[in-house]
Amino acid sequence: MTHRREKRTNRLLTALLLVLALVFLLPVILVVLNSFKSRLYISAAPFALPDTETFVGWENYLNGLRSAGFAAAFGRSVFITVGSVLLLVVGCSMTSWYLARAKGWFPKVLYLLFVFSMIVPFQMVMYTLTYVVGQVGLDTVVGILPVYLGFGSGLTVFILSGFVRSIPHELEEAAMMDGAGPLQCFFRVIFPVMRPTAVTVSILNAMWIWNDYLLPYLILGTDQKTVPVAIQIAMQGAYGSTDYGGLMAMLVLAIIPIIAFYLVGQKYIISGVVAGAVKG
Repeated sequence: MTHRREKRTNRLLTALLLVLALVFLLPVILVVLNSFKSRLYISAAPFALPDTETFVGWENYLNGLRSAGFAAAFGRSVFITVGSVLLLVVGCSMTSWYLARAKGWFPKVLYLLFVFSMIVPFQMVMYTLTYVVGQVGLDTVVGILPVYLGFGSGLTVFILSGFVRSIPHELEEAAMMDGAGPLQCFFRVIFPVMRPTAVTVSILNAMWIWNDYLLPYLILGTDQKTVPVAIQIAMQGAYGSTDYGGLMAMLVLAIIPIIAFYLVGQKYIISGVVAGAVKG
């Protein structure tokens, strides 16, 4: 009886997860289907499959690329995402190592400040942040990198610190006895062990930064558009008219890189998140 109940429960859970997966995938599927339809038919029949009358091939993609300045925006988004993620992973991993190993009240207070930053909503600081960033000259594609470092360090330090605490101290002691300095000990011993968790926080931060609209819009404006800002501005026409065909096509192109990155590194996410709960 117990075995039958377990099989029945597993089947119900599987069916529920399949339904949830379909619910989450349905908007993406609709975007892909509508990206190949004429703009005149998207609003009238958004759930209908493209047919001989509504199918326009790659016309929406070509129009979107021409009108949105997608190539330049794509390059900016790639630079900002890759640069910010590298700063977050390297800087926060070193910070987490210090917070997990140092003794005294200062590391504890500093760790609590990082955790507290996770619960501060962006809307509370966005106006003052925009003013300060403009005053110090960080309103550029390069200047926005430390801004993302500041906003993403709370969650990144929180995850990485939990993992560092599970690394045995004997690894560092052995490296120190062999003559390794602090930097050599970190980059040759600690950081390679942190790879699963580092990939996890890289994926989480890359998804956030790539899809972020508000922060680049406030700091960079419309002159240095990222992909989300370029899509929103270029596809919005006069008198509220919107090129939904080009919009759908650009959305498809925008989600392909981050989905590919996620699929490549997804196996590290679960192991990286739960690694901090396993003590060495």
